[in-house]
Amino acid sequence: MTSALWQPGDESQNSQLANFWHQARDNSGQPLPDYPSLHRWSVEQPAAFWQQVWDQCGVIGNPGDTVLTTGKTFQSARWFANGELNYAENLLKRNDSHTAVISVLEDGTRSEISYNALRVAAGKVAAQLQAAGIKPGDRVAGFMPNRIETLVAALGAAWIGAVWSSCSPDFGVSGVLDRFGQIEPKVLLACDGYHYNGKWIDLGERIEALHEALKPELFIVVPGRGDSSVVPKALIWGAWLEAAAPAPDFVRLPFNHPLFILYSSGTTGQPKCIVHGAGGTLLQQTKELHLHADVRATDTFFYFTTCGWMMWNWLICGLHTGATLVLYDGNPAYPNTGRLFDLIDAEGITHFGTSAKFVQAVEKSGLCPKDSHDLGTLRTLFSTGSPLLHESYDYLYQQVKSSLLVSSISGGTDIVSCFALGNPMLPVYRGELQCLGLGMDVAVFDDAGKPLADSKGELVCRSPFPSCPVSFWNDPDGQRFHDAYFARFDGVWAHGDYAQLVPHAHHQGLIIHGRSDAVLNPGGVRIGTAEIYRQVETLAEIREAIVVGQQFDGDVRVVLFVVTAEGVTLDEELQARIRKAIRQGATPRHVPAVILAVPEIPRTVSGKIVELAVREVIHGRPVTNRNALANPDALNHFAQRIELEK
Repeated sequence: MTSALWQPGDESQNSQLANFWHQARDNSGQPLPDYPSLHRWSVEQPAAFWQQVWDQCGVIGNPGDTVLTTGKTFQSARWFANGELNYAENLLKRNDSHTAVISVLEDGTRSEISYNALRVAAGKVAAQLQAAGIKPGDRVAGFMPNRIETLVAALGAAWIGAVWSSCSPDFGVSGVLDRFGQIEPKVLLACDGYHYNGKWIDLGERIEALHEALKPELFIVVPGRGDSSVVPKALIWGAWLEAAAPAPDFVRLPFNHPLFILYSSGTTGQPKCIVHGAGGTLLQQTKELHLHADVRATDTFFYFTTCGWMMWNWLICGLHTGATLVLYDGNPAYPNTGRLFDLIDAEGITHFGTSAKFVQAVEKSGLCPKDSHDLGTLRTLFSTGSPLLHESYDYLYQQVKSSLLVSSISGGTDIVSCFALGNPMLPVYRGELQCLGLGMDVAVFDDAGKPLADSKGELVCRSPFPSCPVSFWNDPDGQRFHDAYFARFDGVWAHGDYAQLVPHAHHQGLIIHGRSDAVLNPGGVRIGTAEIYRQVETLAEIREAIVVGQQFDGDVRVVLFVVTAEGVTLDEELQARIRKAIRQGATPRHVPAVILAVPEIPRTVSGKIVELAVREVIHGRPVTNRNALANPDALNHFAQRIELEK
């Protein structure tokens, strides 16, 4: 048995999860001696569990008299069918001078706002939206960097029951229109520029084009520098707010009233517009932040994200805990990979979130944060976006902080939350997510739909959960929604992750081996791409890699593309070392038939590598939506390299 990298101390008995666990014992009359028993109770008694989450996490609103009404299908289940709440009222329930949000931009600009000032600002947005005739259900779209104004606008929209949707400003016009064009926003909020990688990126032409194409009833521009903007036909944020009437009352609406519209990556077609309800989003994320993350009112919570990634929606729900949020906009590695560690020390961050790829980049840069930084306040490090490599766990504990709770989490835009999370009361094992989320009936299925105890298979959720999307936009009969999640296993949510449960003496961990649709199948043997990345990306000569399966001679061959470190050539000796590392660290079946060098890896705007797009390109098939990529021209390298190899 592998030894734990981290063990909970006595202080874990004072965690919010421990308090919840004690209350669950009292409420259920069951001993619930370990986490699996607590988790089992949470999925077998969903009404009791979610009502306790509502009560103990301090949700404001009226839950009604029925927690769960089951339907004929998974997606027809109704949560708190008679309940009402308002998302903004919940996030703004703390109303004092405590700092709510600190905003830091790449150029060093820093600003902050207190809880009571945040409430006033969001109330002004609500008043102005109402005055403009915006009603519950109308869409408010933000083409914005990650800064305080974006959060204020989202809260103001939620205040009156409008639906918020955002894209980060690194999207091109076509990519934004692929998203906002479908939902037809009545309001467009945009920033006229932002800082990235030491440069000022002017957005004037882009937002004029968006205004012309979308024709919103209300067009507001946030000046990126100073208080003025040269964008024509736009209201200026500051002056628009100052003209506001007194804040209206919070509009409490049904539990499932739409709150956010998020988008799938859109790399294989037009992005799906995923509608999330206010109650499900709030209840699910509140459970995760209070119980699994143990974020408290005295904490400072940061996640590196843009407004185009669901982790922004997860981060802002941290206001419900009463903590201080830290927003950062810019390149997280500018001017060097120590930038965000500087931020930890400067702002006293206790909970720090990032991506697995960022952790790898910091390690490859040679930075040793435990020597270069204090990190005295840091307790928890969250990682998501892709599987956190086993070796990255080693790096975090050896070179960052040995007492750190490394909380690798996994879920997605589809559920605006997580299926697997961290836990302040369980040990951390190398390469594993600590536990299944409370209230989430997660299992791993084989191809026949049978649960697997400790083998690789499809990650599924067998029972309804509150943050299941309300719908897809423009999907009147629900067919696209059904096909996305329920076509694989009847009545069971199939999430699209290739995963494996890991049994321990007193709990169950989880390993994510990659996306199911990117699984390789040479000789009929299923291989998760993460298993190959784990071996390749530990080599100092390799900066990053992407692996796909190619139809070849009646079978599938594994093709590995690598970006080498500066000054390194992919010669026969390096290829041999790559193959040896994969063979020794995985199996001979994992060894690629072909290894090719490319100058860059294509990514979505949110930073995820796009294995499916590369797979289409090397088979000579079109990639239908290159607008979803941050660097679409990178795909050309793969077509050229695979052609040379034929």
